[in-house]
Amino acid sequence: MSQTPYLLVKQARGSSRPTGLDYITNLFQGFLEFHGDRRYGDDPAVVGGVAWLGGSPVTVIAIEKGHTAKERSARNFGAPNPEGYRKALRLMKQAEKFGRPVICIIDTSGACCGIGAEERGQGQAIAENLMEMSTLCVPVISLLIGEGGSGGALALAVADRVWMLENAVYSVISPEGCASILWKDAAKAEEAAASLKLTAQDALGLGVVDRVLSEADLGRQPFYQRLRGMLRQELQILAADPDLVSKRYSRYRRMGTETLRG
Repeated sequence: MSQTPYLLVKQARGSSRPTGLDYITNLFQGFLEFHGDRRYGDDPAVVGGVAWLGGSPVTVIAIEKGHTAKERSARNFGAPNPEGYRKALRLMKQAEKFGRPVICIIDTSGACCGIGAEERGQGQAIAENLMEMSTLCVPVISLLIGEGGSGGALALAVADRVWMLENAVYSVISPEGCASILWKDAAKAEEAAASLKLTAQDALGLGVVDRVLSEADLGRQPFYQRLRGMLRQELQILAADPDLVSKRYSRYRRMGTETLRG
């Protein structure tokens, strides 16, 4: 029996699901983490650095939630601050300089919405990522592994390929936030989730993601081995494409036009 959208949201938020660091540990070798945005500080909700994927260097950037209550609190529950997005952008521009592909691993209910984040330019940081990622001259693949919430997720998802796990969710807003705005009642989150088209199959049908990944053996080595092979193969295809940037631009210009015509 298929799960309702809101049950999928709850599953995507589950503390037992692999987090960004789990993917980094099991997919890559020799990961060297970099810290700081060179403007304000380091954001523990965003983990990034250089690693090896099957003998080739890549830049990896992940939003990390943590598993335990202590870990989640330390990682701000996977809600990045502006310095997290600026750190990510710094690493992407470094990857471009040295010709390394970029792999982003996304799992967030949204960017931090606190006063401090707004004072330090949260909206501008996200907007700069959107703009700069659209013209990066190296291949970019983004993986949605749990929650993909609003601009907080999109700031790492302007990619050549966007893949999504079958039980992940991707939406402009959380169901609770949507219900609070539309009905002034967060308790109507289940109704909101049903309307948001946030499931992986919805996103695939809308052309928002390119591939839905099976969660068979999720968190186990066969899963990571399968995903590692898919990433290597896709990066080889993207690296050989001389029109990478123009195709990325066209991809996002086309998005939504078929829906509007319908």
